Amino acid sequence: MQKFDVMNGNMAAATGASLACPDVIAAYPITPQTPVVEYLTQFVADGVLKSAMSEVESELTAMSMVTGASLAGARTFTATSSQGLSLMFEPYFRASTLRLPIVMAIVNREMISPQTVWGGPQDSITVRDAGWLQIYVEDNQEIMDMIIQAYKIAENKSVLLPINICYDGFYLSHMTEKVFIPDQNMVSEYLGTYKPDHIILDPERPMAVDPLTNGELLMNYRYLHLEAQQEALRVIEETDKEFEALFGRSYGGLIEEYRMDDAESAIITMGSMTGAAKEAVDIARKNGAKIGLIKIRVLRPFPKDRLIEALEKVNSFGVIDRNVSFGWNTGVVYQETKAALYESGRIIPSVPFIGGLGGEDLTVDMMVGAIGLIGQISENHETVWLERE
Repeated sequence: MQKFDVMNGNMAAATGASLACPDVIAAYPITPQTPVVEYLTQFVADGVLKSAMSEVESELTAMSMVTGASLAGARTFTATSSQGLSLMFEPYFRASTLRLPIVMAIVNREMISPQTVWGGPQDSITVRDAGWLQIYVEDNQEIMDMIIQAYKIAENKSVLLPINICYDGFYLSHMTEKVFIPDQNMVSEYLGTYKPDHIILDPERPMAVDPLTNGELLMNYRYLHLEAQQEALRVIEETDKEFEALFGRSYGGLIEEYRMDDAESAIITMGSMTGAAKEAVDIARKNGAKIGLIKIRVLRPFPKDRLIEALEKVNSFGVIDRNVSFGWNTGVVYQETKAALYESGRIIPSVPFIGGLGGEDLTVDMMVGAIGLIGQISENHETVWLERE
């Protein structure tokens, strides 16, 4: 039987990282990510975790450090939020294009301005096209489990890409839940020892990394990068199944479907709002509405085929976005969903919702109202902003 504890999301992330036994950890504190670094530092100080732990002078240095460590063949971990993610953008982009399997937690926080420290995935969504894999989670158990799975995914020889596990600041990072903790020996056996096949940095064999590259070679790099992201779709699904077989928990792989078997309409969510949306679906079902829910777990690469399949029988859908896409009057997940459906050739009436910005709550009542509108539409609807009455 797995032991359990009551912990906040940051402790769940730190515990998951500790169970993966990274060789090198580098991070800089920023609200609401700071406790992740503090917990990991305490694990090292207590002798629970044998890792080289470095609190550097900035997030740019943190990403540069884990990039160098990964190039030297180390398993690495870091974490950040919001402006910290912005500060590390140059080495963040380089880490993916160098194909380094770095695992990084992003404790989602709104971007400035106006200044705010509250939760919202605008930070990670803004860098979704920097070549990393991105997985968004619903609760603290999923945080821990996905930090562990992240190493399995990123280090797969068909993938070899860095990965973000993204979770909502404060709603998850500072809220406590019961979390089952996998056995260390089982996790170590599950992940195995990271043995990179690529040429690694060695002081005895000096080499240039990231030299000036001509267009023909760069084209090949980008092609292989995109192919690896598509391979990740398969690997994520397989990893979920393997994790379930060992630890008894599955999250559906690329997406999670809730009460979709006979659904005539669907609500699409991402992140911690999903709990309230599931409750709203149950309420609507009791009132006779045939509504289901789809939770987007993987934003990059986008799971278009799984999503098209899930929406195959519905007559309408709505997407709740906790972000905005500047230049469009919708959120990003809505745009991604519409793009996927366009490729399928199917036109389904839909409505985009935006809410929960700056840490504002997305309540069950809001979700019930959204579901009511989704069930009534017969053509595309303009964006609806979900606000408290």
